[in-house]
Amino acid sequence: MLRLLRRHSSLLIILSIGLVSGSLVWVLHGPEAFRRALGVAWGVFLTVLPALLAGLLLAGSLKQLIPPGALAKWMGAESGTRGLLVATLCGMAMPGGPMAAFPLVLVLAQAGADRGALIAFIVAWALNGFQRVLVWEVPLLGADFALLRFLCGLPLSVIAGAVARRLPIAWVPPGSAAGGRA
Repeated sequence: MLRLLRRHSSLLIILSIGLVSGSLVWVLHGPEAFRRALGVAWGVFLTVLPALLAGLLLAGSLKQLIPPGALAKWMGAESGTRGLLVATLCGMAMPGGPMAAFPLVLVLAQAGADRGALIAFIVAWALNGFQRVLVWEVPLLGADFALLRFLCGLPLSVIAGAVARRLPIAWVPPGSAAGGRA
């Protein structure tokens, strides 16, 4: 039971917040406002669903294509700084939002990437993704500022990955062979 609660704690927290806020809408503004809130939630769900399905399909396909342990040489614990740089480049090249990136991170973990490489991937994706820089920053902030921000953020993913490798926090990817021991 404890394992189930730990694995789904964020779902339970979000569900609790949703139930409390939905109840408040019902009590303060009535059932019609609650129905409108459900309509808005349904619209958001339909907007997010295609990206979610695409991200899950990508992750599932990669899980079938990449055998377990295949990435250990390139992004595993013994890959050193090269592994962090590879993960950083992959993260910067990853298009899409969290519905595509996070399922891919799980597949990379199950295929042998260590936590330092995964942290480097996520930081590079979030901070220096090419799509974000080219689509948002250059047009809105100008090329000079976008380049300055990109260069300042460039080393951060490698630093974060190196720190993650040294922190004494145990982590086993969900669904991995060792995941049953967590």
